[in-house]
Amino acid sequence: MNPLQETLNQFSSKNCIIEVIGLGYVGFPLSLHLASGGLNVIGIDTNLERITRLNQNKLMESELNLSREFEKSRKNQNLIFSDKPKQTDTSKIGIICVPTPIGKNSVDSNIYVFSAVENFLSTCKTGDLIILESSIEVGTTDKIKKLIEKKGFEVGKNFGLCFCPERIDPQNKKWNLKNIPRVIYCSDEFSYEIAKKLYYYINNSNLFRVNNAKIAEVVKSYENAFRLVNISLVNELAVLCDKLEINVSDVINAAATKPFGFMPFYTGSGVGGHCIPKDPTFLSEASKKFGIEFKTIENALEINSFMPKYVVNSIDNLLDELKLEKSVIVCGLSYKPDIEDMRDSPGFKILNEFQKKQFKVAGYDPFFKMELFDKYLIENNLLNKKFEILEDLSNEKIKNFNCICVVQHHTEIELKINEIYKNSFIPLIYDCQNKMKKLEKSTTILKSLGS
Repeated sequence: MNPLQETLNQFSSKNCIIEVIGLGYVGFPLSLHLASGGLNVIGIDTNLERITRLNQNKLMESELNLSREFEKSRKNQNLIFSDKPKQTDTSKIGIICVPTPIGKNSVDSNIYVFSAVENFLSTCKTGDLIILESSIEVGTTDKIKKLIEKKGFEVGKNFGLCFCPERIDPQNKKWNLKNIPRVIYCSDEFSYEIAKKLYYYINNSNLFRVNNAKIAEVVKSYENAFRLVNISLVNELAVLCDKLEINVSDVINAAATKPFGFMPFYTGSGVGGHCIPKDPTFLSEASKKFGIEFKTIENALEINSFMPKYVVNSIDNLLDELKLEKSVIVCGLSYKPDIEDMRDSPGFKILNEFQKKQFKVAGYDPFFKMELFDKYLIENNLLNKKFEILEDLSNEKIKNFNCICVVQHHTEIELKINEIYKNSFIPLIYDCQNKMKKLEKSTTILKSLGS
C-alpha cells in the first residue's frame, strides 16, 4: 500500500498525529480547531515561555475568545504542547505556521520556515505530510521539496507536500477561520484527499486547488499587493485633498455609489502588520530575477513609507501655526484597530518620526504591554525607548501635551477620545483615519488626514 494511502486511512480513523509548528495568531487557533474536532494535535513553538504558559492552561487576553475550544481540547487530551517535533510510530502531518520576516541582506525571509521544516523532517518517515501555511517567497515550495528529497523521501509518492496560505483578518466579524475559502497546492492526489479531510475541521474543506505551487505562492502575495496598492492610492489621494481643501471621505463615499468597477478603500497613516507590507515584496523580488521592475508595487511601498512622514510634517506645521510647543501623544500603536498586534505598525513609525524632529512624544495603546516593550522595539526596528508610554488618557496624563495623533480608533477608547474633543481638553487632535466628526462647540482644532 502507498504510504500516503496509509496516512489517509489513519487520518480517517483519527489515529494520525498533527504537529502545528508556530503558535501565533495563525497556528494557535488552527491547532484548537483541529484538536476540538477530536484529532491528536501537538502544538509546537520555540518560545519556551509560551509553551510553559499553555501547558499551565493559561491564555493571553487575545486568546480568551478561544477558551471554550482550548478547555475542550485539553480536557479530552487531544492537545499537548512542546518545543520540538516528536518521533511517532503513527503517521504525522506537520503544518508550518511560523512567521516570515521582511527579508534583508542579513536575514532570509524564509529562515524560520526552513528551520521548522528541517526540525519536522528530523522525526519523519515515509507517508508523512507537510502543509505550509506561512507566507513565503515565490519558489519556496520547490526549495522545500528539494529539502525533503535530500532526506531520501519522494515527494508525491511516499511523502506529501502542500501549500495552503493562511487567510485571516483579525477582528473581522464577518469572515473568520471557519468560513474563509482557501487556495491549496498539493503534490499528489493522496495528499489532496488528506488535506480535504483535515480542512474539514477548519473551513468545511472549502478549498480551491491549483496545480502549481508557484500559482498558490503568487496568489497569496497578489492578494496583499492588491490591498497595498489601493490603500496607497487612497492615501495619495488624501494628500491631494489636503491641498485642494476638500474632504477625501466625501470623494470616497460619492465614488462608492458606483455599483460596478469600484471598491472603497479608506485613509490611514500607512499599512502595517505581518502581511501587507511584506508579501508584495515577494512579487517585486521575483520580478527582479527576470530583470523586471514591478513598478506598481514599488511605488505603493514608497507611498506607504511616505505617509508617516507626511502625518508628522502636517502636525509639525499645525503646531507652528498655533505657536504651540511640539508635544504629541501617538494614540494607537497596534497595526489595526481592536487588536494587540504591534508588528510593523504605522503608529511606531509616526512615533519614530516625531523623535527625529525632537518632539516631546508619548505613546498610548490600551493593548500595549510593558513587559513586551523590547519585543515591540525589535518588531518595529526602533533602537531605543526614548519615549513615554502612557497608562491612560486621563486629564492628568494629557495636560502636558498639545496634540493627540489618533492612528488607530480602538473601540475601547472611542468614548474617551470623543470626550477629550468635546470638552476641549487638548489644543489639537489629528485623525489619521478621518473618522471623527467636527463639533462646532469644541475649541479643540480637529484636523483629519485628507480634509
